[in-house]
Amino acid sequence: DSDFKRVSFSVVLKEGGEREGEETIGSITKFVVMGHRGSGMNMLQSPDPRMKSLKENSLLSFNAAAKLPLDFIEFDVQVTKDDCPVIFHDNFIFTQQQGVLVEKRVTDLTLQELLSYGPQKDESNVGKPLFRKTKDGRVFEWKVEQDDCFCTLEEAFNKVESPVGFNIELKFDDQLVYTKQQLTHSLDVILKVVHEHAGDRRIMFSSFQPDAAQLMRKLQQKYHVFFLTNGGSEIYTDTRRNSLEEAIHVCLEGGLQGIVSEVKAIFRNPGAIARIKEAKLSLFTYGQLNNVGEVVYMQHLMGVEGVIVDLVDEITRAISDNDSDKKVDQLRKFQRNTTLPPQFSKEELSFLLNLMPQLMVNH
Repeated sequence: DSDFKRVSFSVVLKEGGEREGEETIGSITKFVVMGHRGSGMNMLQSPDPRMKSLKENSLLSFNAAAKLPLDFIEFDVQVTKDDCPVIFHDNFIFTQQQGVLVEKRVTDLTLQELLSYGPQKDESNVGKPLFRKTKDGRVFEWKVEQDDCFCTLEEAFNKVESPVGFNIELKFDDQLVYTKQQLTHSLDVILKVVHEHAGDRRIMFSSFQPDAAQLMRKLQQKYHVFFLTNGGSEIYTDTRRNSLEEAIHVCLEGGLQGIVSEVKAIFRNPGAIARIKEAKLSLFTYGQLNNVGEVVYMQHLMGVEGVIVDLVDEITRAISDNDSDKKVDQLRKFQRNTTLPPQFSKEELSFLLNLMPQLMVNH
């Protein structure tokens, strides 16, 4: 049914009920797919060549994703020492000098210093070689099949094809304590670029930093703000980051519009979906399990409203091409009336319960 496939990933905007002058990305009644860091993150340690195809968080990756049937791309924004919002995920950037690994904090660099790393716009220049350190301390040279320069937030607005929306993650270091003044300064710098260049592009903000998320909502009312959480997969000093229940509280306290949860937290605590919906919050997920079509499909049936994925092309096709008439009919009913909880057959529940432990171990 080509018509069904075509609408599976569109966003339906709410009519009425919003504050005057406020934009919205939903009352979302149809499933949303977002491209992680554009067309997917780079995992240099992965044997999967798709994880090393396009440079993440680059104009090349963004525009490749924009050609696919997705609604948003997600990317990370930090502010340089000279107040330029740039798109880069890691807190530190690594290069090698005389065989020694050298690290610098991204926010301690000026824009020109940051742009001196990696591929150069002026091909007569030679950029500093790029390396990346994994969480377990391994170091890899940052080589991908199709490389690209770093870019600023302003460039993304001006050079990424419309109408793809932007999920702008406000990136802060988990290991640092920020003052309200520091957070406000960074967010004001980012908002200035957004207000000057966003036009009619759909925008949402998200952040793992609860104070930053709540502050962004206070600083502007036009765009929705989501709280990012891994739902307890890792434990932080800030207890607001350690469970889905705390995430709900952060959103209600700060007037946020929704939660972006690590997918494992949702499957470990599926009852949280109902509580999130009762709080009138939207729910998206992220994580490597979202690169498995069956996992994404089951989330849709459970009431999750969208996913952030690396394998955008594969995931959109995997869901649209599902050939089970029963599941397609169920999905249509769910799309028509999201107030009805999805009804699972014993076979579907058995499939989900058997699949999840295996996938969680493998990922």
